[in-house]
Amino acid sequence: MTLHYSMRVNYEDTDFSGFVYHANYLKFCERARSDYLRQKGVDQKAMFANGDAFVVRRMDCNFLAPARFEDELTVETEFKEMAGARFELFQAIKCVKVDLFTASVTVVLISTNGRPKRISQSLVAALTFP
Repeated sequence: MTLHYSMRVNYEDTDFSGFVYHANYLKFCERARSDYLRQKGVDQKAMFANGDAFVVRRMDCNFLAPARFEDELTVETEFKEMAGARFELFQAIKCVKVDLFTASVTVVLISTNGRPKRISQSLVAALTFP
């Protein structure tokens, strides 16, 4: 199941060329991942209080075309697979259905000591339920 996060490019997102600064695509994806977890019923604030957190371990990014000030973007987040302490997502940032940026993302659950922690059955159910 693919979830969508809509946003508009603000002036602060652009650089001197008038295009979105490359690092901001990562921020856009982070916002969409947080929204994805929220829509899946995952309470990250409660997780933090219990000493758990999701962290990005790896991103394989492709910058395909530039976004500009005032563009309306959609970030699509799609669950791919899960095993142990990690899950894989695919994210695409689009403007009028044209891919601007894509990323394969590995997310890991860690505890307060920074070590990976097996994802609980309740989180598995939330993340894999369509």
